Amino acid sequence: MKKKIEIYIASDHAGFKLKSKILESYFKDKPNMTIKDLGTYSDVSVDYPFFAQKLCKKIKKDNFGILVCGSGIGVSIAANRFNHVRASLCRSSYDAKMTRKHNNSNVICLSGRGFVKKNIFAMLNTYFNTGFEAGRHLRRINKI
Repeated sequence: MKKKIEIYIASDHAGFKLKSKILESYFKDKPNMTIKDLGTYSDVSVDYPFFAQKLCKKIKKDNFGILVCGSGIGVSIAANRFNHVRASLCRSSYDAKMTRKHNNSNVICLSGRGFVKKNIFAMLNTYFNTGFEAGRHLRRINKI
């Protein structure tokens, strides 16, 4: 039996719609994943750094995070301020695969504007099903 994966998710107002779609649909048939919603809980304007910080404080060695803002860029910048976080803005399944394989990313950042649900779900599948290659990549990560 696979170990349960703990995943935290947070967004600002611009990412709220995509976050809601992920929570409503993506995790429905994923019994090996536990999801915790850290907000925001509406599309009323809020500041993305607060929600990125809230999520990053929960990230440990064996869990993951999903952050969503309008472009995905703001939450990515805010999340990478934390030493133990390797957050990556992903716009394709290739990005999701490579950030896990080569960077051992533990937070995926997504754009809440103009998303296509099918593409986002494919990216999340790739992200959570790709392992870290280590080797030369671990040496490079250790230099960050």
